[in-house]
Amino acid sequence: MKKFLIMICALLCSQIICLSEEIHFDNEVYKLKFSALAPATNGYGNEYYKSAEDAKNWTKMIGVYYYPDEDNPVKYAQNFDKTVENTENSMLLKLIENKKTNKSAISFLVNGCENAKKYFEYDVYKFEKHPSKGMIVTKFASKHFFAHENEIEQIAQAIKENNDKYLEMLVISQPPRIIEEDIAFEN
Repeated sequence: MKKFLIMICALLCSQIICLSEEIHFDNEVYKLKFSALAPATNGYGNEYYKSAEDAKNWTKMIGVYYYPDEDNPVKYAQNFDKTVENTENSMLLKLIENKKTNKSAISFLVNGCENAKKYFEYDVYKFEKHPSKGMIVTKFASKHFFAHENEIEQIAQAIKENNDKYLEMLVISQPPRIIEEDIAFEN
């Protein structure tokens, strides 16, 4: 019985768990702080941040985006992959496709600068069919700030060691439900 409870706790901690406007992922809690209808996709996008963070100032976030007019997640991910590979400040880490389940996942790095601080943004996206219509995209992102060039190797090693873990966690998790209302919270 004890082993069973430990196994259940491990599964719950490793997957995205959505409780109203909170998501639990990798033993951290993210709160819904932004939701809006995206004119380009005609679907809602929800963004969850750690409690002291928001869209303007964050280190980790979860995004859930609905694309009601997209019906092929694998093809969409392939096009997304080409965009990542052709963007100067980004680097593809891994693309996973499952044509049988019509799901894909991608991980990549983006080099950026915010308030004169350099960082690498690590992104993992999962693309899958929405249960009723269209496609749902789930995103996990984290920013890794650095002040000196010698820190880059440590960041790269940490991302390399955890890339498969985050891909797997996102792939096996159920997508959170889309909140279809306009929300903009700031700290």
